[in-house]
Amino acid sequence: MSRLPQPDPDALQHSERLRMVIVEYLQAAGGSLPFWKFMELALYTPGLGYYSAGATKFGDAGDFVTAPELSSLFAACIADAVTPVLRQLGSEATFLEIGGGSGAFAEAALAKLQANDVVPARYAILEPSADLRQRQRERLQQRLPTMLFERVAWLDGPLEDSWAGVLFANEVIDALPTPRFCIRDGEVFEEHVAMDGQRHDEGLRFVRTDRPADPMLAAAVRHVERQLPAPFAEGYRSELLAQLPYWLQAVIGGMGDGAMLFVDYGYARSEYYQPQRSDGTLRAFRRHHLVEDVYARPGLQDITASVDFTALAEAGTGAGFAFTGYCSQASFLLGNRLDAHLASAETGADYAGVHALRQQAKRLTLPSEMGERFQAMGFERGVDFGAAFQAGDLSHRL
Repeated sequence: MSRLPQPDPDALQHSERLRMVIVEYLQAAGGSLPFWKFMELALYTPGLGYYSAGATKFGDAGDFVTAPELSSLFAACIADAVTPVLRQLGSEATFLEIGGGSGAFAEAALAKLQANDVVPARYAILEPSADLRQRQRERLQQRLPTMLFERVAWLDGPLEDSWAGVLFANEVIDALPTPRFCIRDGEVFEEHVAMDGQRHDEGLRFVRTDRPADPMLAAAVRHVERQLPAPFAEGYRSELLAQLPYWLQAVIGGMGDGAMLFVDYGYARSEYYQPQRSDGTLRAFRRHHLVEDVYARPGLQDITASVDFTALAEAGTGAGFAFTGYCSQASFLLGNRLDAHLASAETGADYAGVHALRQQAKRLTLPSEMGERFQAMGFERGVDFGAAFQAGDLSHRL
């Protein structure tokens, strides 16, 4: 049985610096912070947060594997799915990727869009991490033809000017700092983070505490509760990203006509808030291991929560887009020519290469891997994006 490796001394020192930054915020706030603020600091503090520092995040040497890192087959299917949209919008269209990871998706997607003769006028990457930006830039400059690399632009913020095109986000919403709520004596409370007041071997320890929820979170919880078969039970605890509509409005900026595509892990609302899921979906990962203590070693582990796809559907339509479709990742990829892309990639490959490609396709589509745990959701405005969602419709679950 594999064990989680211990961080090296430099990593532990790094984590301790971030821990003390969080402690300063706690003290300035009177001893506790809403959980979402703790998550924001742990993931995004400049130079120290998990996504803002220099350690490897993606792939076998990192903490988790995303679909674009696993196989270029994923990006090829996405490119085929959005090709009709880019054709409808013409040569001045923009492709906006939210959170560029290592740059693997952009590399493969641009190559496929070029093969489809729909290279966008601009491939924009909205990436908050300066470290990841640099890694993306180096990778794409080395691997893309000059003509394609010159189309890539890194953004400091959303595109405020009017633009038309495609917005794509893979495993982004799960990393948004999320509030946590609980039900106590029939009232809505918000989960906070405090210190337990004792120094342990690993340093100051963070603990969970609850405070009465503000009106916005309380109203959002009651909105969800009204859509469920029964009220939340006493002690029920979960996540609710009430800020999702505002986040979406912010990232689309001046977007006019076009399509939005989100791929992430999560559930429709009725499945997300099942009675047996009474402690929510929050979890942490380090070196491909699930870590139960989300407060442990800040900066060295990812913190994530599943996506409420019903909330995403509400946010997308609330932003003025028409809902296009919702299906599993497996259905989406298979419906957008995964078999053809696999066959093409296998051409000329040796036995080992063919085997590796087929294993990648299995991991992308098998229910026990990414196939059912991840879902895709699309929206459209002024274009027809419906052909991308012809397989495995799950919208009845929303």
